[in-house]
Amino acid sequence: MQYRQIATTDLKLSAITFGAWAAGGWMWGGNERKESIAAIRASYDEGVTSIDTAPIYGQGESEEIVGEAIKGIPRDEIQILTKYGMRWDVAKGDFAFKSKNNQGQDIDIYKYAGRESIIKECEDSLRRLGTDYIDLYQIHWPDKTTSIEETMETVAELIKQGKVREAGVCNYNVEQLMEARKYIRLASNQVPYSMVKRDIEKDVVPYCIEHNKSVLAYSPLERGLLTGKMKPGYQFAEGDHRANLYFFKDENLRRTDAFLQKIKPIADAKGATLGQLVLRWTITQPGITIALVGARNTKQAKENARTMRISLGQDEVDLITNELDQLQLMKDA
Repeated sequence: MQYRQIATTDLKLSAITFGAWAAGGWMWGGNERKESIAAIRASYDEGVTSIDTAPIYGQGESEEIVGEAIKGIPRDEIQILTKYGMRWDVAKGDFAFKSKNNQGQDIDIYKYAGRESIIKECEDSLRRLGTDYIDLYQIHWPDKTTSIEETMETVAELIKQGKVREAGVCNYNVEQLMEARKYIRLASNQVPYSMVKRDIEKDVVPYCIEHNKSVLAYSPLERGLLTGKMKPGYQFAEGDHRANLYFFKDENLRRTDAFLQKIKPIADAKGATLGQLVLRWTITQPGITIALVGARNTKQAKENARTMRISLGQDEVDLITNELDQLQLMKDA
């Protein structure tokens, strides 16, 4: 495993970081709690020391699972990344969307990052995680009803109190990044990035490179699309949000599979899976510091973690990128 420094901080994260969204079950058609705990522990055994979670994932369940999974591990050997700013228990801030909790009950999700909310969320997260500090505390989504100044100054207070080590953001554009860094030493921006979603290469990545901010790429396998395991006609479990995304319509599954088959010989030559090859390509891209990858069982967890055992030459990276540039997915598929 490689461990990469986050911006100019003394925080280092494993290049493959465990993404615990699916572990919370919410929007993924459920998940087995014991399997999720086992997956996190299997990742750690393979060198994955960093875990990314959030209160909204399962409305606290993901953080509880992470807390249980890390029991017995020396605290300074792991890095906990969590978030704030998405509330399901108050109707305040910027309404985001309607959803259902893991019990099938209707809930409304709000983006809210006001001072009192952040303080409460931090205490709740510390309790669920069973720790007294968070390594990287990130706003989950921009909240247009609260000033960035109020939000960042509140996190700065938490850093002074020792409850948070470093501050990060998620889903921020360049303008928002420029505003946030006026009030706090900003370490990172967590944003969606995959072979089929590369928009951030235009502006966010160049900005972060220039200003020495780390980019944490989430959904690098595009929620399973790029593993090579999904073919036209794939059936999702009830409650799985992917069923309604254009990426997973049959025509796009066909086109993606055709692309993956073109690069499969590279994976085969290295004794790697397609998922590992995709992740390795992702982590070699300019400005991408780490890749957040979810796993629903120990097999997936080990496979993801072992990605860093393979290497790619520049000629192989270029070959993959050239094939990728010919892939076009249909948004109205």
